[in-house]
Amino acid sequence: MLFDRDDTIAWTDPSVYREAALWAAGHFGLDPRAVGRALQAQWEERAFGWWHLRSEEDEAQFWTEYGLELVERLGLPPSAAPDLMAAFPYERYMKPVEGARDVLGELRNRGLKIGVLSNTLPSIGRTLSAVGLDDLVDVALATCTLGVHKPEAQAFLLAADALGIRPDEVLFIDDKAENIAGARAVGMRAELIDLRGQTPGALHDLRAVLPLAAR
Repeated sequence: MLFDRDDTIAWTDPSVYREAALWAAGHFGLDPRAVGRALQAQWEERAFGWWHLRSEEDEAQFWTEYGLELVERLGLPPSAAPDLMAAFPYERYMKPVEGARDVLGELRNRGLKIGVLSNTLPSIGRTLSAVGLDDLVDVALATCTLGVHKPEAQAFLLAADALGIRPDEVLFIDDKAENIAGARAVGMRAELIDLRGQTPGALHDLRAVLPLAAR
């Protein structure tokens, strides 16, 4: 079994932006609405500024620079950046999808290997730990560290190799149609998931994976 991470087994909780805004307002004496707008704007501007990162050291530098840019946007001194970034690191915004732990646990009980392949920063292990799923994942691959991103074929082939199985033995679950097509192109079984329930024919609940995995 191979899963995407975001909007598949974990999701970003927008309410954490409010928590961060209120924390910063109390800690630094700022308007929480202004902080919330700054947090959103900063992420939107830097959302794809991390694809070149190849190691956790690279990522640490990225977040240092990110924090300095954020406090400048907020009108705070550079010395405020470490406190802000430590209080609300990237992984704090993530929550597990409903039923994720039960589903992964059941798949592991069936003797299946569990992999995660995500277009994300090198710290994928830390994020899976933050959402309480790391102990149920055999292989966690961030495409940044691979140097190749989904839907490129090599990303899927490297994931299958890391799991120690052939591509045609893999069932891959992802929320993006282009990634499903990429996985199928290398011989994987692949199914689209849409947890918002808006895409006809997609899985709308992670638990729907269980009968598919029995085939």
